[in-house]
Amino acid sequence: MKILFATGGTAGHINPALAVASYIRENYKDTEILFVGTSDHMEARLVPNAGFEFKTVDISGFRRSFSPSAIVYNVKTVLRIFKSKGQSKKIIKEFNPDVCVGFGGYVSGPVIEEAAELKIPTCIHEQNAFPGITNKTLAKKADAVMVTVEDAVARLESKNTPIVTGLPVRGEILKADRDFARAQLGVGDKPLVLSFGGSLGAAPINDAMYDILLKSAESGKYYHIHSVGTNGGEYLEKFEKAGFKEGKKGTVEVRKYIDNMDVCMAAADLVIGRAGASTLSEIEALGKASILIPSPYVAENHQYHNAMALVKRNAARIIEENDLTSERLQGLIDEVLSNKEELAEIEKNAKGMAINDSAKKIAEIIVSLAGK
Repeated sequence: MKILFATGGTAGHINPALAVASYIRENYKDTEILFVGTSDHMEARLVPNAGFEFKTVDISGFRRSFSPSAIVYNVKTVLRIFKSKGQSKKIIKEFNPDVCVGFGGYVSGPVIEEAAELKIPTCIHEQNAFPGITNKTLAKKADAVMVTVEDAVARLESKNTPIVTGLPVRGEILKADRDFARAQLGVGDKPLVLSFGGSLGAAPINDAMYDILLKSAESGKYYHIHSVGTNGGEYLEKFEKAGFKEGKKGTVEVRKYIDNMDVCMAAADLVIGRAGASTLSEIEALGKASILIPSPYVAENHQYHNAMALVKRNAARIIEENDLTSERLQGLIDEVLSNKEELAEIEKNAKGMAINDSAKKIAEIIVSLAGK
């Protein structure tokens, strides 16, 4: 059996695809797997590091601007799209896959379209509650469409009814134990608040958290772990000037990056962060209460729709970035953590949204198509 995966651009597309490919590699021993992506995004590093064969095509998205530089770039993008179709067809014919799988990103477009024209079975997976342009287009052609949450179904026109599979979650998250994690971190009995703005960090979240963390360090009401992100060096300096020693003061820890996210999230009573699909799947898998601050800088504002999938099920709270202040965030933190019954209800509802065998579900659909 030969399976071709097409994905790239961001870790939110790549890591779930790698999780499914790894599951297939472990459970279907006679399978050959090929990934197709671009040479200038993180898939070029992540895929080979995971031990999979990797080939590239030239493709990029359009810039949503009418500036002279954007117009020139978009003309080049049109040329790349035509070029990528030929490159995709060549790769597909050489590899001769039994099924082609698109996990999002611009590269999925030409690969899945060419596979469909060659009458090779195809399927796609949409990670977000509000589907991206590429997957909206491909859904009309793919033999199977998979989605992370039910909310995406009504937003897709597809040949066949989309299947809700969830999103694969890292094994460390699924195995994490709350009591062991809290003992490892030395949290004690205090409520633990975990906050972050993604691996790079988010200045609006760091700005809002600054006063909260200073007050928390003085009051000791909560144990708080916050990541400023790899681009947040200036915030670490601010905290040092405010009396933090090596990022610590009282019951507050400020880190550049959280290397042990599985431990921290397992130990947390409340998670504060963006609303990327992978983060939300981990929050659901562990049944954590959360305050979500969706990034407004993403395509189709999809993080807002991701967050609302939880909020409308009373599985999270939301503050939009335009409304984000230290006072409002502090008030919501206190509100959530002070009402134990409501906290337990939010946790239960979040846990109820989890699909913890997602990789297996997706793999079975892919394998069934390969046999057709």
